Amino acid sequence: MAFFQKLIKKFTNDKTSDDQTGKEPSKGKAQPYFGTIHPDPNFNASRDAAALQKAIETKGVDENAITEILARRTNAQRQEIKAAYQKDTGKDLPKALKSALRSSYEDVVLALLMTPAQFDAHELRNAMKGLGTKEKTLCEILGTRSNQEIRLIKAAFKEAYGEELEHDMKGDTTGQFETALLNLCKASRSEDPNIDDGLAKSDAKALFEAGEKKLGTVSSVFIDILTSRSEAQLCKIFKQYEKIGTQGLNTVVEDELHGSLEECLMTLVKAAWNKPAYFAEQLHLAMKGAGTNCNTLSRIIVSRSEKDLQKIKQEYKRMYGKTLQEAILAETKGDYEKVLLLLCGEN
Repeated sequence: MAFFQKLIKKFTNDKTSDDQTGKEPSKGKAQPYFGTIHPDPNFNASRDAAALQKAIETKGVDENAITEILARRTNAQRQEIKAAYQKDTGKDLPKALKSALRSSYEDVVLALLMTPAQFDAHELRNAMKGLGTKEKTLCEILGTRSNQEIRLIKAAFKEAYGEELEHDMKGDTTGQFETALLNLCKASRSEDPNIDDGLAKSDAKALFEAGEKKLGTVSSVFIDILTSRSEAQLCKIFKQYEKIGTQGLNTVVEDELHGSLEECLMTLVKAAWNKPAYFAEQLHLAMKGAGTNCNTLSRIIVSRSEKDLQKIKQEYKRMYGKTLQEAILAETKGDYEKVLLLLCGEN
């Protein structure tokens, strides 16, 4: 959290940011790409499908060939490979790979063959099934996806599991944490890039009165504001809060809220300030200490590889003094290590 406290202080003291926040990106200009995976210019779905069939049927399985193909193709190209494999062999590629592979490497390979929405739905389902609930996974996915992405996730969840995402969520979460997640599931959060200064001031005052100023905390106020305002608007609220509160809003959320609700709302706070830094922190935590949380490590690298993994790598180096590649090399091995490094753009 120390990095975010420094980042927030720098942000709130940056007078020039007021001039830039809320402006729409220049129309007509191509948006920069910060992913690590690029389309194969010589792509041929049937050729890749045939190579994968050979790799799967080879005695002992040729994991290197599988990695070289799937980790060097975009998600759209992988979907074409899946379709070509089904057409040419009459078999389902994910099922064929599942029967041939094992452990964390298998999980990454199967994740690569899902669409982004299918993968997020799969991760949400896994976070809620069985004994216990992986609250951090629910917060990470629902707290960092756009409205359109959440709508696609809900559709994929319904198609794959025959139930509404909200139905499963109500069965596995309770109280105000449930309320916050269900608010995010509505996929109605503002995405307006323009800033409303008046609203930011009134929201900052409402948060102050619901937390610092009051004995006890009115959590519903924090939930309503943090789950409904755009990321740009939240940043303005944080700056306004600095003018009336005795401490930063991030510290207030940590002090006034607890448990899963705190985790959920802090995800929204961190993602609004610097989403790549948020993911860098989650990757660091997944590899920190004894053992490695391969599920989190795989999910973030796969899901961000065509979005902002380049930025995440930059933030990781800035925050922890070593590259993400170095961290992966220290924590993983074998085919699992290789597929993660390729997805990170390390050839």
